[in-house]
Amino acid sequence: MPSAIESALPDGIPAPEDAHKLAALRRTKAIATGALALCVAVFALAKYFEPVWPWLSFVAAFAEAATIGGIADWYAVVALFRRPLGLPIPHTAIIPENRNRIADNLGRFIEANFLAPGPVRDKLRQVDFAALVADWLTGPDRAAGLSRFVARLVPQTLTALEGSGLRDFIKQRMQDEIGKVKVAPLAADLLSAFTEDRRHQKLFDEFIKVVGRFLNDEQALATMRERIREELPSLFNLFRADAYLLKKIVASAGSLLEEVRADADHPTRLEFDRFVHRFIERLRHSKDYARRAEKLKLDLLARPEVAEFAQDVWESTRRFVEQDAKADDSVIRRHLASMFVDIGRHLGTDPQIRADMNEGFVVALSSFVESQKSGVSTFIADQVRRWDLVQLTRLIEINIGRDLQYIRFNGMLIGGLAGVILHVAERLFLTG
Repeated sequence: MPSAIESALPDGIPAPEDAHKLAALRRTKAIATGALALCVAVFALAKYFEPVWPWLSFVAAFAEAATIGGIADWYAVVALFRRPLGLPIPHTAIIPENRNRIADNLGRFIEANFLAPGPVRDKLRQVDFAALVADWLTGPDRAAGLSRFVARLVPQTLTALEGSGLRDFIKQRMQDEIGKVKVAPLAADLLSAFTEDRRHQKLFDEFIKVVGRFLNDEQALATMRERIREELPSLFNLFRADAYLLKKIVASAGSLLEEVRADADHPTRLEFDRFVHRFIERLRHSKDYARRAEKLKLDLLARPEVAEFAQDVWESTRRFVEQDAKADDSVIRRHLASMFVDIGRHLGTDPQIRADMNEGFVVALSSFVESQKSGVSTFIADQVRRWDLVQLTRLIEINIGRDLQYIRFNGMLIGGLAGVILHVAERLFLTG
């Protein structure tokens, strides 16, 4: 499609809109020129017949002044675009001769008025960027396409991270941060959270179940009976005292376990509560416990198995990502697409997030425009300088020339009225 300038060339094929403007301009020019010729003709006829009809002096004065005004305004309009009659008259062809200055001023004008921070931010705030992003993301096809693009980048990102040394840096930073964590108070807080509402009693219930299974295990009972037989005198073994004692021990223990299991406030449970709370307080306040916990933490971090485990996790993650990215039914792509759709829906329904996101776009884009607006000014000025003079003049003339032609009509009308007024003044004050 030709540009607006190219479409205005006289030897080109004008666009429909430009062709209409060009035809209207030519029509207005012809009418203005005809009106000027009519003024000249009326002036000549009025002067010729003035001796016969003296009142024609007023007509002649009007026509004479209208002719002068029309010629003067024709000169002024033509001087904007070209040299009148091709004569090298100073201060004519104003637009072509001042193209560079017009280009610079136009660039500065756009920079100062259209790209100023205030108007740019006001215009950007009229756009709901978050809604646009939300609408785009909620499309399953677009979300799937974005997930494919991101999934292709993930293996490359992992390779770049590995080669850049960032992985080792992150590993060292994580070790440093873990080294700053006080293990004993943290463990105490975790246990405190766990023991709320006596949830630790579930562990005690599991312990009771384990002991109960132990007391019902034939092999375990046989081992216990053997140990009892070894401790008893031989005389007692003759009367099977070991079996009797084992039976009593098992029965008493089973009875005790049943009582504890059935009673939430059993003294044994309360004793377990006190034991847990005392242990938590020691973890939180005991310097000895804190020292032991720190030593245990440092010893654990220093072990080569930890480093090997971290390396294995990294390698396993990388292999999985690389293989999954190549698979037709990629888990990563599927979850990414679902995540993008969910993000789009969430953006569409959460006004606070949309407001924050829109404000972020406004700040980012306005800052970008502010940093680049001088370049925009220079770009506009350079483009205007590269325009062909004939094309530039023709473009401006097509768009505003028809309005300028009405200056010629106004010049003839105002000049004619001024001529009549001066003629009346001459008759009144000079000829008596």
